[in-house]
Amino acid sequence: MGGQPERRTQTPLAIRVEGCARTFPDGVRALDRVDLDIRAGETLALLGPSGCGKTTLLRLIAGLDHPDPGGRILFDGEDVTALPIERRRVGMVFQSYALFPNMSVAANVAYGLKIQGMAPDMRRARVTEMLEMMRIAPLADRAIDQLSGGQRQRVALARAIAPRPRLLLLDEPLTALDAKLRDALRVEIDQLLRALGTTALYVTHDQAEAMALGDRVVVMTHGRIAQIGTPYEIYHRPAGRFVADFVGLMNRIRGTLSGDGVRCPGGIVPLAAAGPSHRPAGARRPGDGAPVEIQFRPEDAVVAAPGQGHVRGTVTASFFLGDRVRILVEGVGTTPLTVETGGRIDPLTDATLAAGAPIELRIQSAPLAPEGEA
Repeated sequence: MGGQPERRTQTPLAIRVEGCARTFPDGVRALDRVDLDIRAGETLALLGPSGCGKTTLLRLIAGLDHPDPGGRILFDGEDVTALPIERRRVGMVFQSYALFPNMSVAANVAYGLKIQGMAPDMRRARVTEMLEMMRIAPLADRAIDQLSGGQRQRVALARAIAPRPRLLLLDEPLTALDAKLRDALRVEIDQLLRALGTTALYVTHDQAEAMALGDRVVVMTHGRIAQIGTPYEIYHRPAGRFVADFVGLMNRIRGTLSGDGVRCPGGIVPLAAAGPSHRPAGARRPGDGAPVEIQFRPEDAVVAAPGQGHVRGTVTASFFLGDRVRILVEGVGTTPLTVETGGRIDPLTDATLAAGAPIELRIQSAPLAPEGEA
């Protein structure tokens, strides 16, 4: 964002969530018992489908809701479980922006500062600083309903950051925006968070946002944490089937071990391509004939020349996506495989990618697991 990054005046928080669950009055369990550490100054992304518990967890940390008995929220070791949000010194940015429609842009940004009791001259200077940082200074006197979605989001960010919170909570802040604006603001938010050094918790169902913004990503499902790791770890070393399928696309080929390869309906994949295994260290390799499953991402297979592939199948469909071509292949896995290659091929004119055409694939890297695992 524009302007100079603000000078840090608050030490970012280290957050600990201990044994926090949340059961609603009607008996619905929104969040199972969760333990989580958020490091001071990091951006932690909570990722998962709707209803997985990520917003419930954010609300517990914010102080907008309280955990079931026995759960605790700690800020830098201090138990704040019973403190309301206004005493936790957190800033929040919502999907709906939650701006005051009867106030101007400047008045919205100044609201939290006024509640803090900041002197008028200092308040005006801080508002000016925030508006310049967000590149919305010319909009200071404009009404909220006269703003575009991207402008409203910048106002919401400015209002949340103005009081210099030690913790910034963002709940699906870009969902209401179009794809191009979402991509642009994602970059700006990343630059802003790194400039401020504030501890941030970012809730999203969009894996691209989580991977781009999170120093670490927490993948959630059914009120539980499925995996915590860096974006690289989440994508390349998923802890289970749900994470593998939710984050990106995962192909699966079932087959049996046969010598130095895995025999499957479309051919034989060498074990050199199928490793490393998901088996625990020290576990014995299954014997020949054992059922196994090969798993790989769309970019981990390439289209091979006739006779040079590991497996053979049939093109079901192909799609030009600009920077890449997505090819669906049947006859190898239990469901069609998805392969992605460079975008220099036009599937509308290339007969090798026409529906029904034979195709050969080389598997570059695919972890091997006992059938049905991971």
